[in-house]
Amino acid sequence: MSRRWIQNPNRCADKYLDGIEDFIEFARRHNPGATRIRCPCRRCNNTLWETIENVGFHLVKNGMIETYSIWNLHGEQVDHASSSNAPRVDNVEPIVDPNDQVMGIIHDVFPFASTNINQEGEDDVPTPIDSAEFEQYEKLLKNTNQELYPGCESFSVLTAIVELMHGKIKYRMSNLCFDYFLGVFKRMLPTDNCLPKDHKHAQKVLHGLGLGYEKIHACKNNCMLFYKEHETLDTCPICNESRFKMTSQNRTTKIPQKVMRYLPLKPWLQRLYMSTHTATDMRWHKEKRVDDDVMRHPADGEAWKEFDRTFPEFAADPRNVKLGLATDGFNPYGVLNQHHSTWPIFAFPYNFPPWKCMKKEYMMMTVLITENPGMSIDVSLTPLVDELKDLWTNGVHTYDKSTGRMFTLRAAVMWTVNDFPAYAMVSGWSTKGYMACPVCKEDVTSSWHAGKVCYLGHRRWLPWDHEWREKDKEFDGNTERRLRPREWSGDEILEQLNRLDFAPFRKTVSRPDLLHI
Repeated sequence: MSRRWIQNPNRCADKYLDGIEDFIEFARRHNPGATRIRCPCRRCNNTLWETIENVGFHLVKNGMIETYSIWNLHGEQVDHASSSNAPRVDNVEPIVDPNDQVMGIIHDVFPFASTNINQEGEDDVPTPIDSAEFEQYEKLLKNTNQELYPGCESFSVLTAIVELMHGKIKYRMSNLCFDYFLGVFKRMLPTDNCLPKDHKHAQKVLHGLGLGYEKIHACKNNCMLFYKEHETLDTCPICNESRFKMTSQNRTTKIPQKVMRYLPLKPWLQRLYMSTHTATDMRWHKEKRVDDDVMRHPADGEAWKEFDRTFPEFAADPRNVKLGLATDGFNPYGVLNQHHSTWPIFAFPYNFPPWKCMKKEYMMMTVLITENPGMSIDVSLTPLVDELKDLWTNGVHTYDKSTGRMFTLRAAVMWTVNDFPAYAMVSGWSTKGYMACPVCKEDVTSSWHAGKVCYLGHRRWLPWDHEWREKDKEFDGNTERRLRPREWSGDEILEQLNRLDFAPFRKTVSRPDLLHI
């Protein structure tokens, strides 16, 4: 029987559930009378024993170990007499040639090389090919066809680099560790091998596959980015701070005071449509979602539906992307430096089905800030905001692998995900003091108690005839006669913001409480 279902990421699919039933039946047949068996889910990893019923539940919840295609720990026999030690399994999946896999990746990145792409609404009109892109394609093709060393048929130069870089990321190897092993492998191979000597040279080979990042210099005081019209300046026009550090006059290269990494969003969104599987899943929210008033996905929520009613032109094409943004700070050095924090900003598409949209494989880091930006996170978000505005207004021309045609991809940010302290940085609303509640706003009930600011008035949300409204001694000594605070519309909040006079965002200038009006 085929065991392709083990690789299926959709654990609610009929084929996956049928595969679990086949496995349970197989385990019962080969372990008669057993009440407990090894659990092959990803969490138990065949090391814990569970009841057969719990094993089935674990496989749905956690998924089966992807490499466990030979069920030898559950009674499957292996033919040791065979010279190849091949297990007795029917319909074993063929081993895919890694060189063919890498060639498939290149064809996905450069679809013009293998597919006649037509403009949407136009027939037989080839997409113009950028000369720089074609040069990158030729370099990658050369490395794909070049043997790792003379006579090597298993690995090309590009295939070897892709395999090694995949292992580096999967097992979290540092650059120094990767350089060491790359040097060892290079010495093990014949002297005329073409393996790169270190991580830096390996990255140069993979540069043509795209999804790189840009280094953008920033002012030391977070006043601005040396970006667009300010890219050529050497000093900050706001605080007159130098862009570069003071170094020896003999040094040929200048060292910037502060650097921010920005990963462009458009190539990542385009890449989602370069694979047939992901391109189809990006339309799941419109074509395959069951609309039965049950909340399973953000598309079932009222906010999503209201957005579609407000912007019907955007909602007409299910390939347009609805994004979420998330950010938080963490200390990558553990306890070595208690004052340092790094702030990545991630984007994730809500178009995917629920079992994919929040997976790390489909999240992309768009901005990497190497220190706590505080209230000046607005400055670091400038390139991302500019790109999101362009994606909303103009879109980007994208090739859809599932249809073989070009279309204009647009994107919109639906929600941001962050904790309450980060909420102050992202939204500008102060989360400290007596007016910190973003729901009650100026109608907040707060007081000083036991050395802290406490927020009261929760009984305002109860029904008008609720008994707790009349109780005073059990709460703050007062009965509650007030209605719940009114909800502010987006237009009203925007009008408040337009009346504010923002101070420069920088370290040496304290930022006022923005929305305490």
